[in-house]
Order: sequence, then C-alpha cells, then structure tokens
Amino acid sequence: MEVEKSGDTLVVRARDGAVCGHADGDVYAWKGIPFAAAPVGALRFRAPVSPPQWTGVRDCATFGPMAPQGHGTAVPIDAGLDMDEDCLSINVWAPEPDGTPRPVMVWIHGGAYCLGTAAQSIYDGRILSTVGDVVVVSFNYRVGALGFLDLSSFSSAEHEFETNIGLRDQVAALAWVRDNISAFGGDPDEVTVFGESSGAGSITTLMTCPTAEGLFHRAIAQSPPATSVYGSERAATVARQFLDIVGLEPEESATLLRLPYDRIIEASDTLVNEVPTKIPGTLAMAPVVDRDFLPRYPVAAFQKGYSHRIPLIIGSNKDESSLFKLMKSPLLPVTSDSVQEMLRAIAADHPDLPANRLADILAAYPDRGKSRGALAMSRDAAFRMPALWVADAHSRHSPTWMYRFDAATPILKAARIGAGHATELPYVFGNFGTLNVDPTFWLGGRKTALEVSGRVQRRWLAFVRHSVPAALDGSKHWAPYDEDTRATLLIDSSDTLVKDPDRDMRLAWGNEVMGFS
Repeated sequence: MEVEKSGDTLVVRARDGAVCGHADGDVYAWKGIPFAAAPVGALRFRAPVSPPQWTGVRDCATFGPMAPQGHGTAVPIDAGLDMDEDCLSINVWAPEPDGTPRPVMVWIHGGAYCLGTAAQSIYDGRILSTVGDVVVVSFNYRVGALGFLDLSSFSSAEHEFETNIGLRDQVAALAWVRDNISAFGGDPDEVTVFGESSGAGSITTLMTCPTAEGLFHRAIAQSPPATSVYGSERAATVARQFLDIVGLEPEESATLLRLPYDRIIEASDTLVNEVPTKIPGTLAMAPVVDRDFLPRYPVAAFQKGYSHRIPLIIGSNKDESSLFKLMKSPLLPVTSDSVQEMLRAIAADHPDLPANRLADILAAYPDRGKSRGALAMSRDAAFRMPALWVADAHSRHSPTWMYRFDAATPILKAARIGAGHATELPYVFGNFGTLNVDPTFWLGGRKTALEVSGRVQRRWLAFVRHSVPAALDGSKHWAPYDEDTRATLLIDSSDTLVKDPDRDMRLAWGNEVMGFS
C-alpha cells in the first residue's frame, strides 16, 4: 500500500494512477475517480472498458459529471453539477489507512433507472465512514436510454448494441472496488452493497447475475422494485418506440452513435413519461432478461434457488407510494383507475392466471376505490410484495432479515407523506437537511429522528462487519426472517419485531410472482 500524506491531502496509488484525496472531517474523500473509459462514440451503448492510465497525481477534490438525464425532475440534485457522457466515476470516503483492512460499503443510487447521481448530497459518505470506521464507496452509472434502453434487436454486423449497459457499469464499478479498494484501506473480501429503489432493484438483479457473483459479500436492498425487469420482446417494442421518437428507422439505428446526447435524453424523457402512462406500473427502461448477462427474471431466479448465497437485509417503507402522488409522477400508478388498469395489464401478461387470483387481490383492499386504497395497492405491487417474494426465497438458503420502515417526522405525517419512498435515506446516511428547502423538522421531531438514525446506522454497520444487524445498544433483537415466522422489524420511534405483519395482504397476493414480463 503506497500512501503519501501531506497536510490535508492523502495520495493513494490506484490501478490506473495516483489519486489525491482531501480531508473531510475525520476521514478522507476521493471524488471523481474514473473506473471506466468515456462511453462515447463507438463505446456508446456498449459495455464499459477500462480507462486509460494517467501519469502524475490526479486531484480528486470534486465529483465527476453526472450521467446524462432529464432536467426539472423532483429529484434534489445539486444545480452546480456538470452533466456529461464521460460520467463513469467512483467516490471513496475512508479513514486514513493504517494497515488494518476495513469493511467496505458500496452505495448504488436510485432514480427509476433514468435519474440520479452518486453526487447527491444525501448520499455523502462522510458520516457513515466516520461512525462505522468503514470505507464507503459510491459511483455513477449510465441511466435512461444510454444505460437501460435495450437496442440489441437492432444489432448488425457493423455495430453491436449490448444489453443492460447500466448494470454492466455497476459490475465494472464493483470490479474496480475489488481491484483497488485495498489501497484505500478497504478489505476487498468484506464488501457490502446497499441501495434504494432502482439501486436496490439493481442489487436484487445483480444477486442473480453470474458475472456479479463474488464481487460483494452482503447486500442491503431498500425498497427494491424487484419485479421491474422485463423480457426481450417488451424491450424491443420500447426500443422501436424510441427510434420513432428520434425519427429513425431500424436500419438507421447506428446513427444513434453520432447523435448529440441531448437529443437522446430528450427522447428518453418522452419515453419515460409515455410508457407508464399507456401501461400503468411499467417503466420505459429497466433491466432486461437477455438470457446471457441476465439469464433469468430475478425473482424467479430467487425462487429457484439461483441467488448468490450471501446475507441479505431487505425491506420497504410503510407509505411508499405517497411520494409519487405528491410529485404527480407517472412512474407509479396512484389512482384507483390506474391501479386497476395495472392489475388488468399484469393479468393479460399472465393468461394462465386463475380467474379468482385478481379478485382475491382486489378483495384485500376494501377501500380500493379511494385514494388510500389505491396507494396501498400500488405500494404492495411495486415494493412490498416483491420484497416479500425475494425474502421468502432467499431465506431458504441464506441469512435474511426483513424490515418495514414506518418512521416519519410530524411534518411528513401532516403532509400525508408519512414514511414515503426514499424517506429512510437521511436516516441511513445521517444526512438530514440536504434539500434546498428542507421541511423535515418544521414541526419538530429532530431528537427522535436522530435516535432512529442512530439505530439504523448501528444495525446496518453491524451487518457490514458481522453479517448480523444487531444494534448492540439495548435495541430490540432483530430475528432473521424465514417462512415460518416471517419476523419483520418495524422501524419507528422505537423498533418492534412483528411476525408476519402484512399477513392478509401477503396471502391475497399469493406466492406466485405477479409482474410484467
């Protein structure tokens, strides 16, 4: 391990060249380290390749550019961040290396596979690294059309369009961690991936992806849309829609390699809104079962015993869908009509579905005609049931823990957001107040929130170190999940361990996966 310390900087020798980190409180931060070459020109829509090596010392004081994506979204992204196709960079927070390898936590950001960046303030790894004495890593990957549009049906002898580009970026980032993290004081044999929303869906997908096996040793999936993975036929239909929006014929698809990326992003934004509006509950772009890089639908792979044998924490939030209603986002159906249209579309995708299955599900929501019932059905279809299906299957062979995040500050309860989608993020990272105008504590609740955050962090960090999420502070014991007890930790102002807390809903949905193919 080669380390050069000078004042508030620390130079580390990584695989591709020397990188200079800067003191960030009690730890050091290296931001914007390239883990792959710029995916431009002939590398657009292709798997990532190693970056060119550099001479001298690369200053890593600022985040690299965010992946190209639409503007004006409700995702709170720093307005000062640059956007560029040369976006494949990685960030590291670590205590000063002292010869003792530390556990590594690798964050995969969410954003419905079309938004987001590791540079969002809420994902800053300083507090977790400091509190846990661990190495925290985050990275950018391609999103939207450049990362999750499957153009492989248009491949030709002249150019191959590869599948699952964004996932391949994630695998490349994890391979970079394996090959480089020891230089930063991390242990490449003690890597935990954690992520939220599509970041968590990426994790449940990677847990069934052969090329990702062995790159991480524990996983934490926060609100994974695990069934939002589609077949090649649906993906090819969406790809044709994309070409129509851009104004190209299939035989002209190679033109996409030369188009300015802002035209691709504009078309991507149109598609992101069109697809779920026409078929509620679907995403325009998501991982695709290509029978190669991703051989099987992930939840089906879990149920057949093909998931990687690693410890898993998985869960969802009590009021997942409230945020989508607030944002008026088409990404999740939130009205009674759109939710029932979603269920009918799923049933049409499964012609062998027993006639009473849909009726049983609808009967489990007596207030489905009201907003509250529609939000509950949408939440369970997108997040709660996929998490339960994964937990049921994975627990048959590997240690599994299930949680439900119920905590909400008074203002979020008053605003009828409650424990909405992504509201657990500041508790995990300890980063409250990262929004431009942050209403989290307008009606109080800071003391309780910090206590909840402390417990969540202690559990996550214990899992990272010992493969068991024990808070070791007098908190409620978190028993593992299995299909007999279905022990679930309800995280609130105090933690409660409950057996099968959503039994009626779970029985109504059944064990057979309900999702789009």
